[in-house]
Amino acid sequence: MTLYNTIGGNYAQMRRPDPRIAAIINTALGDLTQIVNIGAGTGAYEPADRTVLAVEPSATMIQQRPAGAAPCSQGVAEALPIDTKSTDAAMAILTIHHWTDLELGLREMARVARKSALILTWVPDTGPFWLTEEYFPEIFEIDCSIFPNTAALTAILERNVGKVHVTPVPIPHDSTDGSLCAYWRRPEAYLDPQVRRAISTFSKINPVAGLARLRDDLEGGRWRERHQHLLNMDTLDCGYRVFRCDIEAA
Repeated sequence: MTLYNTIGGNYAQMRRPDPRIAAIINTALGDLTQIVNIGAGTGAYEPADRTVLAVEPSATMIQQRPAGAAPCSQGVAEALPIDTKSTDAAMAILTIHHWTDLELGLREMARVARKSALILTWVPDTGPFWLTEEYFPEIFEIDCSIFPNTAALTAILERNVGKVHVTPVPIPHDSTDGSLCAYWRRPEAYLDPQVRRAISTFSKINPVAGLARLRDDLEGGRWRERHQHLLNMDTLDCGYRVFRCDIEAA
């Protein structure tokens, strides 16, 4: 994952796990105690009260894992360096869109886990939100090409892993996890290059024109006029979902 060797330098600072999102993930994990975290990055959302083994391809990300974090092996989802049926659950948090072979990676999750596979991802079913609709439509186009929709991902998971349960993950207005939609009520944040650097799709576009329109709309009050309703909301469904799969016994 050479992309994160280039853009991942500020992930530990900008992509801090949000406790409300973590609670949804932990609920989905249930009472399972042994977890492998695939595409683990800097260790966000690794539950501290369980035994975790992390797998991450980027040395830049591994170097940012904090002291006391779970042990981490360098490796890819498509060839996990983990024994078959050696853990209760495999989880993958906002990473499957970076895999080179989604179905192979999912089969690897099913191979190493005994009971469950859990994925947090974004689905395009809800359509673009204001950032991608009004300022960066090219981001929505790119993301639609790399993120399966709910029906497609459910079919892939059921074919390769097992029965699927889907849970929406609403994004708090003050989320500490700086994903693409995290600043839906804080539009000025997208003008910050450090914020954009921690959002992978921004590295694939030239944002100059969109940023200029956003800056003008913020300064002229037009963004607030169009999106006044957002300022009274605490959470927003931006299309993030947890897919939990029950692994079928062989």
